[in-house]
Amino acid sequence: MNITKEQVLEALKNVEDPDLKKDLVTLGMIKDLEVEGKNVSFTVVLTTPACPMKELIKKNCKNAILHYIDEEANINVKMTSDVSSGKSSGPMLPNVKNIIGVASGKGGVGKSTVASNLALALVKLGASVGLVDADIYGPSQTIMFDVMNEKPKTREIDGKIKIIPVESYGVKLLSIGFFVDTSQALVWRGPMASKAAVQLFQDAEWGELDYLIIDLPPGTGDIHLTLVGAVPLTGVVIVSTPQLVALADAKKGVGMFQLPSINVPVLGIVENMSYFSPPDQPDKKYYIFRKDGAKKLAEELEVPLLGEIPLVQSICEAGDEGRPAVLDDNTPQAIAYMEMASKVAQQVSIQNAKVPIAKVADVKW
Repeated sequence: MNITKEQVLEALKNVEDPDLKKDLVTLGMIKDLEVEGKNVSFTVVLTTPACPMKELIKKNCKNAILHYIDEEANINVKMTSDVSSGKSSGPMLPNVKNIIGVASGKGGVGKSTVASNLALALVKLGASVGLVDADIYGPSQTIMFDVMNEKPKTREIDGKIKIIPVESYGVKLLSIGFFVDTSQALVWRGPMASKAAVQLFQDAEWGELDYLIIDLPPGTGDIHLTLVGAVPLTGVVIVSTPQLVALADAKKGVGMFQLPSINVPVLGIVENMSYFSPPDQPDKKYYIFRKDGAKKLAEELEVPLLGEIPLVQSICEAGDEGRPAVLDDNTPQAIAYMEMASKVAQQVSIQNAKVPIAKVADVKW
């Protein structure tokens, strides 16, 4: 007895996306379905290339057809991805699917290092990624991506002069560091700094991106308020170290984004400098600063813990040399960054299922 497309779709309604909690057919994730006799082939389009449950979903699809239709079916399942979109209908960034802020309650916790490695990890997972260094007073991404001597080009597009981001390791990058002398202190009042940050978005030609990462300044202030009122953030990642003083400031950062007037989803918390493992004893973990600090804060605030990044000297050296640590495959730090990026992409997909259109905040000055 031949199998029909209707039978296949009915069977696949029993396979649920573990993150979105709905079946694959309802989510529209089944594409290119072909049935000939007992031969069945189709594509499952995931909402992120970083899906950690990819093989489980594939296995469940096959089992559903064998169980509900025919034990002798010959099944070919292709897994691909199309990053889910949280883009707004606003004109500033029409081809950017998701905008993710990386923030910290205080300086010195490694926020910029996390932002650069997050961007590169998402590229390694197959996404198209841009990075805005919006840390106006302390830009560092030009150093981390080894592009200090580069200058962005400009191009006329639809009658307007647009800045073309510099590309490094597959990441499109813009930073205030391209336009000012970074050896001199930047003495700007708040409104001037905020305007400069917005120009990195509205005056640039970003093209089509799955993710645009924003390396925000530390703390909570003018630039944060300006950006959330101008750019539709899909969500924000909060970076902290395990110490109580850092966690207290991280909690304030979460509180700012959760204010009713701002209401930017907090995707989760990343604990940087989480533990130290000696090079000759990689399986041992020494919690120098404190253990489970960010984990407990995440539980208290009811947000995910996105990653625990080890304290490794080579992470600092890699940033200084302009080659972020995630590029060195199979090292403990690279694995930690890749796991973090997978969880961030996961949370973005979940957020987009809840709120398909990201909006700018209605900030009241």
